[in-house]
Amino acid sequence: MEQTRERQTIDAGSRAPEMRPRSNDSAPRVSDVIALLRCVQPGAGSGELIDQISDLEDLKSAISGLQARVAVAFDVAQRAAQAAAGVPASERGKGVGVQVALARRESPSRGSRLLGLAKALVTEMPHTMAALESGQLNEWRATLLVKETACLSVEDRCAVDEELAADAGTFIGAGDNAITAAAKAAAYRRDPRTVSQRASYAATERTVSLRPAPDAMTYLTALLPVAHGVAVYAALSRKADSARSSGDSRIRGQVMADTLVERVTGRRGGISGVDLQLVMTDRALFQGDAEPARIQGYGIVPAEWARALVGAARVGEPEHEPTAVREPPPGREGEFDVWLRRLYTAPATGELITTDSKARLFPPRLRRFIEVRDDTCRTPYCDAPIRHIDHVVPWHAGGLTTVTNSAGLCEACNHTKENPGWTAKTLPGDVHTLELSTPAGRTYTSRAPAPPGHRRGPTSSAGA
Repeated sequence: MEQTRERQTIDAGSRAPEMRPRSNDSAPRVSDVIALLRCVQPGAGSGELIDQISDLEDLKSAISGLQARVAVAFDVAQRAAQAAAGVPASERGKGVGVQVALARRESPSRGSRLLGLAKALVTEMPHTMAALESGQLNEWRATLLVKETACLSVEDRCAVDEELAADAGTFIGAGDNAITAAAKAAAYRRDPRTVSQRASYAATERTVSLRPAPDAMTYLTALLPVAHGVAVYAALSRKADSARSSGDSRIRGQVMADTLVERVTGRRGGISGVDLQLVMTDRALFQGDAEPARIQGYGIVPAEWARALVGAARVGEPEHEPTAVREPPPGREGEFDVWLRRLYTAPATGELITTDSKARLFPPRLRRFIEVRDDTCRTPYCDAPIRHIDHVVPWHAGGLTTVTNSAGLCEACNHTKENPGWTAKTLPGDVHTLELSTPAGRTYTSRAPAPPGHRRGPTSSAGA
């Protein structure tokens, strides 16, 4: 079971305007524009209201264009600062996308994509950029054009941009699919060999991913070569058709989903030797309390649903911590063992408590505890699964292997934190809180999420 992360993240850029340095006092500031927008009131009639909606959409596109130019300028400034600091040319630019993500309140992976989009628009696709700034394209449709020309050389991409001439009204009235098709066709005409090679390379990126869906459901997605994907879907369809013709009361989609689970796991119930990491209070488990539960890697699930999941299981509490749920014996495929692990919290704050370790690496039990405490990557706005248990203050800098000096991070964020100019520390307080400082001088804070059964009020945090 999972809970919503209570994470307070405030950029120093959100401080009052008079606290921020200005390179040109005569130039208008973004904060001035924001102040003017707050003075705008909804129109009086339907005609004026719909005009405002259209104008605001144009404004959003213009802002996206300006934001792209600012992001490129920031990238240039950061690279210059890194060069002055003696950073090798091959290492310059690392961490810039993460800083853009934090400023835009996006995940680090999306920040890198947004920075790449900005560079392509500003330096290689002037027509698309002009269409974005004039409101003829929004940011998403500009992204589609950039994406479909990503495999081309700079010269060919510029030629495709000129051919499509988005700023001349080419795509007025066109939907996303039409824009994508036009870009694909133009890219293929310009360099058919590279586009074909891109399709061949795409097969190496086949993967399976999992993301939460509402109501204790998930989206299990497989990215497959088209022949494999069609074959899998056809097999599931045949099974569904056969079951329906035999009088199965399940609808077609349900049969396909159940068949997929059974064939992949090898068990009718679908659960096969997996540690689900269901976290719930003892009151919710044994006393029927309504406090929601949490499944690590998924999110919040209703308490009743969590009790139903383990209700028919045999509950035990071993002396030694198991590594996975045990397989049921033959003839009891619908059942599985559930092991209880006690986690103790401070009554007032809900802060999880455990012992520390003096080892260089985090031992398994301490790693598991930190994973339960942090739930997902502790970098603000990053919801990626935890892959690394990180020393907040690095071991080589005197950091200890303790609960306080630990944070669950995804692999990318852990590597970013090691780049020059990035620092992290824990802040004193009842709840485990990190302070992350970027090379641009901004600070962000991240609080560990409250475990099930605890409520926390809003807290203030400041950027520097």
